[in-house]
Amino acid sequence: MIIIGGGIAGLMAALAAAPAPVLLLNPSGLGEGAASAWSQGGLAAAIGADDSVDLHIADTLKAGAGLCDETAVAQIIQAGPKLIETLLAYGVRFDRDAAQNLARGLEAAHVRARILHANGDQTGAEIMRALIAAAHATPSITLLRATARHIFAEDGHVTGVLASAAGEPLRLPANRVLLATGGIGGLFRYTTNPPSALGQGLILAANAGARLKHLEFIQFHPTALDIPGPFQPLISEAVRGEGAILTDETGDAFMRGADLAPRDVVARAVFAHQSAGHAVFLDARQIGARFPTRFPAISAICAQAGIDPQTQPIPIRPAAHYHMGGVAVDAHGQSNIAGLFAAGEVACTGLHGANRLASNSLLEAAICGAQAGRAMAQIAPAPPAHLPAIAPPPAPDAEPLRDLMSTSLGVLRDADGLTRAIAQFALLADQNSAAQLALLIAKAALARQHSIGAHTRADAPSPLHQAA
Repeated sequence: MIIIGGGIAGLMAALAAAPAPVLLLNPSGLGEGAASAWSQGGLAAAIGADDSVDLHIADTLKAGAGLCDETAVAQIIQAGPKLIETLLAYGVRFDRDAAQNLARGLEAAHVRARILHANGDQTGAEIMRALIAAAHATPSITLLRATARHIFAEDGHVTGVLASAAGEPLRLPANRVLLATGGIGGLFRYTTNPPSALGQGLILAANAGARLKHLEFIQFHPTALDIPGPFQPLISEAVRGEGAILTDETGDAFMRGADLAPRDVVARAVFAHQSAGHAVFLDARQIGARFPTRFPAISAICAQAGIDPQTQPIPIRPAAHYHMGGVAVDAHGQSNIAGLFAAGEVACTGLHGANRLASNSLLEAAICGAQAGRAMAQIAPAPPAHLPAIAPPPAPDAEPLRDLMSTSLGVLRDADGLTRAIAQFALLADQNSAAQLALLIAKAALARQHSIGAHTRADAPSPLHQAA
């Protein structure tokens, strides 16, 4: 049993599979390079006395703009409260209020405060800390510092993985493989993701014959810190939940009270305001002296950029943040290739539809990772298959793609831009797996000719469903 990826989905799968032996492939140490540890705002779960699973389901379906799988939504959201108990048992230290109840924050498009957080704005890092400790204490989990380069499949069944470690190819037979490789933000010029998030799990799956779904739906977070560099640090939605508002250089609060609208709505508004020549800021000054305590990581990020959120508005821009599409999987994380599973951002469970509700991603990664791990452990091991000797494919190179991805597949798209992108990506796809994935995404975006959720076509601006 092989798990590719060491973030929350991969670790939850490995722990849930125990005591079945698992080989966990990650290029570096557990958690290193994973977007999970970068997650700030928190994890959504309906645990409050004023809340209910039904309300959380309704918010998720509304944000998803009619494209959610309602069965998947119900199954995952219903599992949320139990997940919190599991994470607490693993030693996750969620923040608590003065009465020692679990503290709950408010984020966009939630009708209740249901966002659990840790260390203020370091929720992902705290969950990862606890899961890594649990993994190190689990004898059935073995870490191999390696990069997966190819998935072997024969007659619709997975048979193994080709990996590279220290420059050497490794052929690893396995009849159960889980992809937990994260997202695609590194394909864009502006992203809140690690630069290594190039969607390679999607290409591994596609080349093995797995079905991909909803590739065109890419969430752009409206408030990334607008600074030069390889990535743009996220300014969590929770900051707006605490009262921050979007303004421009004139001080105009241009969202007119809709600062906590769904992310696609806010990202389009910020993009339009910037396209009209305005600078856009997140004004958190009304949070005042509470800011460094409530948001210590964001405070440190801003300080490094020479910004004091207590006295200065924070310059922001939209940035590629989360991919709603992925490997099409069932309730157990199983793809159409027998034995090939996916969980976390690389998977498409149907939870998010056309637009992810804030803080549902950690929820999904943890629940679906564990479900996949249990399902894999129930499959009997098979005799090792013969894996042919093949040369590893070239390493992905996103740099030639980033500007075109950002202009043609960004917040606003149109047929002309997508057609040009497809032509350019096609020239590179044979020798560059990142371009191969970019080509698939662009084709999916061109094929969906109406606007819906996070997929906005300037040449078809009226949304089929309006998430508000």
